[in-house]
Amino acid sequence: MSAIDPNSGEAEVFARIAAAAHALGFEQCAFGMRIPLPVTNPKFMLLNNYSQEWQERYHDAGYVRIDPTVLHGRTSQAPLVWSDQVFGSAQQLWSEAQSVGLRHGWCQSNLDVFGVTSMLTLSRSCEAITARELAGNQMKMCWLVSIAHMALGRLIKPKLYGDNAIELTSRETEVLKWTADGKTASEIGDILSISIDTVNFHIKNVITKMNTPNKATAAIRALALGLLS
Repeated sequence: MSAIDPNSGEAEVFARIAAAAHALGFEQCAFGMRIPLPVTNPKFMLLNNYSQEWQERYHDAGYVRIDPTVLHGRTSQAPLVWSDQVFGSAQQLWSEAQSVGLRHGWCQSNLDVFGVTSMLTLSRSCEAITARELAGNQMKMCWLVSIAHMALGRLIKPKLYGDNAIELTSRETEVLKWTADGKTASEIGDILSISIDTVNFHIKNVITKMNTPNKATAAIRALALGLLS
């Protein structure tokens, strides 16, 4: 797979990922990304080239909440091969998936330092995934997981956060970095040699720019968007 043009759109990038998956012997490809906010109901987005019928059924049935592969991906970055055992707790989902040709699959998640999780799933309708195939292709498959996370994440994360053009000043960034490290306004003032009122002024501006209810949430969102790196 050649380098992805940084100016490419979401559909084009996903098409390139799907083409690479096809070259590895898989008919279908799915990518999901989940951000850690809001904590009580994290936002997510799904992209795939499944049939429209299955996409609608999966959504309407709320299968994302019980899909064993998704649940696995939230707690482990180990690759997972589909099997009857894997879907033992969701047999209705498994039966319906197989009926639309999703019979053999492999998936792996990626968790970045900002708490954003993604998962790439490769699947096909026939020919089980063998140990020999994995030995020969798993490195490429894992590489594709990383590429998908970086390339699609660049486009999807701003949509999920709803923050397309946030710009923090250098001082706001400094204050928020120390806030993320758990420092109080008084401590930050001492570190940066500014008054507590000035620290609170910058924090208030950051909260407004980030559209968050408090400084802790602002720090989490800024970290996830890479604004504090």
